[in-house]
Amino acid sequence: MAKQNMVIYLIAGWSGYFVMALELLGGRSLAPFFGTGIYVWGAIITLFMLSLSIGYLLGGHFSAYRPTLRKLSTILGLATIAAIPCAAGSNFILEQVFEAVSDPRYGALLASILLFFLPITISGAISPYAIRLLVDGLGSSGQVAGRVFFVSTFGSTAGTLLTSFYLVLIFELDQLFYGMMAISFACSLIGLLTGGTLREQASEC
Repeated sequence: MAKQNMVIYLIAGWSGYFVMALELLGGRSLAPFFGTGIYVWGAIITLFMLSLSIGYLLGGHFSAYRPTLRKLSTILGLATIAAIPCAAGSNFILEQVFEAVSDPRYGALLASILLFFLPITISGAISPYAIRLLVDGLGSSGQVAGRVFFVSTFGSTAGTLLTSFYLVLIFELDQLFYGMMAISFACSLIGLLTGGTLREQASEC
């Protein structure tokens, strides 16, 4: 049980890192086509906040149906798969949007939707799902939620600082995307190998 809880926190923390790193790298990806003005970051931040809010709702909804660590790991894996166009097809998508939309404000918004809506929405489902897995009683639900949000936000902080201060100076964008996807798949695999149902977890206690 303790090992599974550690993996749940690992997935929640990495998800926070993944989301913020994608947001920063998204700005770098859009810059050659739409610039680096406030409207570009406004489009990216709007899309990310909206996607996360939808993801929170979906995660809370699906956590009510026999939640397991394996399912949580699958969510992370799906988010990673959904992020493949950010690395493999971003230039093609950005070129098409750039040619089709003359206003850079709406071009940046459309490009953000096409590239990041799915991976960020799916990633948003991870925190509420993780909270449901970790809650072992009504009395501890607030503490569990606080710890999950702490771990997730700490991951976001690390993702922001490391990506913006160091990693973008060392690696190319595609290398960063593929590197993060590899780590996401590794975390997902760890969860799949470790996970079980809540009933199985309870029997181990």
